[in-house]
Amino acid sequence: MDILTTRNIEKRFSNHLALDDVSISVPEGSIYGLLGPNGAGKTTLIRIINQITGPDKGEVECFGRPMKADDIYNIGYLPEERGLYKKMKVGEHAIYLARLKGLSRNEALKRLKYWFEKLEIQGWWNKKIEELSKGMAQKIQFVVTIIHEPKLLIFDEPFSGFDPINANLIKNEILDLKKKGSTILFSTHNMESVEEMCDHITLINKAKNILSGHIDKVRQQYGSNVFELSFKGDVQTVKDSLNLNYELVSHSEEAGLIKAHIKVNEYSADNRLLGLVLPVAEIFGFNQVIPSMNDIFIQVVQEYNKAHGLKS
Repeated sequence: MDILTTRNIEKRFSNHLALDDVSISVPEGSIYGLLGPNGAGKTTLIRIINQITGPDKGEVECFGRPMKADDIYNIGYLPEERGLYKKMKVGEHAIYLARLKGLSRNEALKRLKYWFEKLEIQGWWNKKIEELSKGMAQKIQFVVTIIHEPKLLIFDEPFSGFDPINANLIKNEILDLKKKGSTILFSTHNMESVEEMCDHITLINKAKNILSGHIDKVRQQYGSNVFELSFKGDVQTVKDSLNLNYELVSHSEEAGLIKAHIKVNEYSADNRLLGLVLPVAEIFGFNQVIPSMNDIFIQVVQEYNKAHGLKS
């Protein structure tokens, strides 16, 4: 079941087309990555889902039906533009925001105590927001985003401004929230976090959805037809054993084991490659070289821009 669906969303600001016929479907219980260059339209789509602004065309469905105003209470939203009242104390501010999410004061205190202890930030309770670093303030906003235990969590660049240790901490908390049943949609420029966390992705470029799918299928789709062969033996002998359908493009040696990258002609079967090499080398490993999401991101955006005569 899809917990969130947008259909043919279009949004224009003056003479700027921010979203052009964008549709996405977010499966329940998944982590869904919304990717794209700066200005692609990701934040605009997120703001439409959160009912901060409305689409000019298209519709949003949430929890299996057209979105209603009070669905906002079942959504937790962490915007890219962080906003806390600088003169308020951390604890007072956190309680205030939790109450806005529908929690009683007692329940808010109970849940905040749990999260402040878990993240080891109890000492911040009586500090003013203006005394916190950017990363510290973001931790507070993360807590108040998830405090009401919503079914759907939406994070806009959740790792922005965090040092590597705290970015990893937040990543692990997001993965834990998924295990407990939350559905997470987040936008990011961090391709490493996409590969580690996401089940599905959508790539938005120049206001359009140019790629969507399960992350494993997307990576397979953009496979390079290059295979890594790990073996013991003579590199030249292996090279000589290949016919014109195969090309040894590079190799390296480590601890007596040679790793060779061999490109397979698109009309040839990779299992025939093993048949050619087996008589002349001792094989220890054989697998396809799958491109990273960063490589795919760059390739797809560049191909789209070139095909449509657009600047990258």
